[in-house]
Amino acid sequence: MGDGRLRILVRLIGTLVLPVVVYLAAAALGAGLAANRGRTPPATGVRIYVADNGAHTDLILPAAAFRDIARPEHLADPRYGAEPYLAIGWGNRDFYLHTARWRDIDPWRTAKALAGIGSTVVHVAHVPAPQVDGSVRAVLLRPEEYRRLVAYVRGSFAAGPVVRGYGARDAFYTAKGGYSAIRTCNEWTGRSLREAGVRMGSWTPLPWGVMLWL
Repeated sequence: MGDGRLRILVRLIGTLVLPVVVYLAAAALGAGLAANRGRTPPATGVRIYVADNGAHTDLILPAAAFRDIARPEHLADPRYGAEPYLAIGWGNRDFYLHTARWRDIDPWRTAKALAGIGSTVVHVAHVPAPQVDGSVRAVLLRPEEYRRLVAYVRGSFAAGPVVRGYGARDAFYTAKGGYSAIRTCNEWTGRSLREAGVRMGSWTPLPWGVMLWL
């Protein structure tokens, strides 16, 4: 390979790799700079959970605060509407609706979502009480912190059609806001916890940035 072609190849690789490196460095910095740093966990309160599947985080909240929004008739099997918790996530509509499993990930849909193209949805799954493990963390909130969290999450829903989910126990709801590489599903989770007053990274576009403080 000639020197000219080698220089072009190096520049091309740099053009592709440098933005990723900068993004990851910014994500690490944002995650490491905590908001609400002085918060101390309460001895009693409302227990919520945060779940991480390796790419995406969900809030798992008591269902009672959302009975008027996430209704049993929205589910393929309304019996799941009696479950005590809701796993709630926010994200790009096109990507979310078509990506039930890892093997469903489509590079074009991913690129469009990161570029800020398309609307958003809230995904709600009716679930039993979760078991705490490496991918599920429990967070104890004061009543006023929980009220702020619920207000933020409820404020993410918008008027619009409800779409059946991946299975019998979940559904998608029209959402407010725009998804992008800056405002990701994980940043939505992180921001909701910051709004509640929980110690959390100042910017959490990646799941480990959320789980770091929990």
